[in-house]
Amino acid sequence: MERQKSMEKGLLRKSLSIRERKFPNEDAFLEAGLSRKSPREVKKPQNDDGECRVTASVFLSTFVAVSGSFCTGCGVGFSSGAQAGITKDLSLSVAEYSMFGSILTLGGLIGAVFSGKVADVLGRKRTMLFCEFFCITGWLCVALAQNAMWLDCGRLLLGIGVGLFSYVIPVYIAEIAPKHVRGSFVFANQLMQNCGISLFFIIGNFIPWRLLTVVGLVPCVFHVFCLFFIPESPRWLAKLGRDKECRSSLQRLRGSDVDISREANTIRDTIDMTENGGESKMSELFQRRYAYPLIIGVGLMFLQQLCGSSGVTYYASSLFNKGGFPSAIGTSVIATIMVPKAMLATILVDKMGRRTLLMASCSAMGFSALLLSVSYGFQSFGILPELTPIFTCIGVLGHIVSFAMGMGGLPWIIMAEIFPMNVKVSAGTLVTVTNWLFGWIITYTFNFMLEWNASGMFLIFSMVSASSIVFIYFLVPETKGRSLEEIQALLNNSVQ
Repeated sequence: MERQKSMEKGLLRKSLSIRERKFPNEDAFLEAGLSRKSPREVKKPQNDDGECRVTASVFLSTFVAVSGSFCTGCGVGFSSGAQAGITKDLSLSVAEYSMFGSILTLGGLIGAVFSGKVADVLGRKRTMLFCEFFCITGWLCVALAQNAMWLDCGRLLLGIGVGLFSYVIPVYIAEIAPKHVRGSFVFANQLMQNCGISLFFIIGNFIPWRLLTVVGLVPCVFHVFCLFFIPESPRWLAKLGRDKECRSSLQRLRGSDVDISREANTIRDTIDMTENGGESKMSELFQRRYAYPLIIGVGLMFLQQLCGSSGVTYYASSLFNKGGFPSAIGTSVIATIMVPKAMLATILVDKMGRRTLLMASCSAMGFSALLLSVSYGFQSFGILPELTPIFTCIGVLGHIVSFAMGMGGLPWIIMAEIFPMNVKVSAGTLVTVTNWLFGWIITYTFNFMLEWNASGMFLIFSMVSASSIVFIYFLVPETKGRSLEEIQALLNNSVQ
């Protein structure tokens, strides 16, 4: 605590000294109602910790942003609920459906390559609008598909939109939310993904797959409409030097009666300090000063996918069928539990902290994968066949739910927190590409590995989960309760 307080005081002193050098005689940056010259407008100052109340504008902006995450969840859950219908109607082989299911992650990889640059050029709001163009077009292609090619084209376009979403949504929320609730608000990204997955897991058991694509279109259209009513990220505006618009956006987010001068100054000065050398290129990202956050970001995304999360979620129905458990019941149970579990994690993330939830999530995932390994191993040797369906149900359920509670959303929160503004584009792109690249590898090979040796595959996933606990314990810092500027100071001190 003492170290954190000293860093906060040091950052504030540095901010004030820079501000005094730039504007020694007047508050030029703080025009439009924040000047000390206007006695009629007395605004509430933020407290000493820089915390402020969570306004309706922040709630609305976060809800609108994570509506895009709901669209992502619908796309992810579609492949499980529609598998039986699509393979029957279009006569797809295992290889063809594996390509269809995994091509979402391939599209996500393409979107991730350009996600940082697009979000930096267009802004956070317009990037989300850009994402929905791909999502809506993709759903229409799938709905009208008469062969595997059109299915894959639609799924690829949907994946590109989802890949862009995966970067811009957590970054936008992290840049607008007050620090004491930032973790919970960014984790709402994962919560809404789970809502979309749960919805498609449930209704996919009852309605035809073409009608399911129409259901996927509805939240995309709703999201496009709502995006016109939220402000742009003040940090992105400040980065472009649009200080007046930055102030206006920040005032709208914090409330018209709040004096935002301190927060606005800190944002402006932190950007000035990190951008003295200009915008960093991808090659400059591999300098020693960025090594620590880069290892954390890339490492978490790498481990998130290699624990098998995408494969288990995309092909939950296949896992239940292989274990002899009714897939309709299994996916409905998962859908029922996933959302309350993610809601609990949303509450706990700013109380327990990121590290604790990550390690608890990895522990539960490792145990669930080990249970599935034992279950399919017993099945292959004909041992205790009556226990295989029970173990399969518990294992799949535990793996998906524990992933949703921590490892699913927390790496994205940490990614949005640890990189300074001058490298956020290149670093965020690299981290997001890592996630989608290994996600595609897992989802494409999952069905083949399931037929080859299901027990061995889940044993590997269990070992990766155990390795993740070690990685988090020794390398991942706790970012709970710190502003983005304080996190930069912490990571810089760790490198030095």
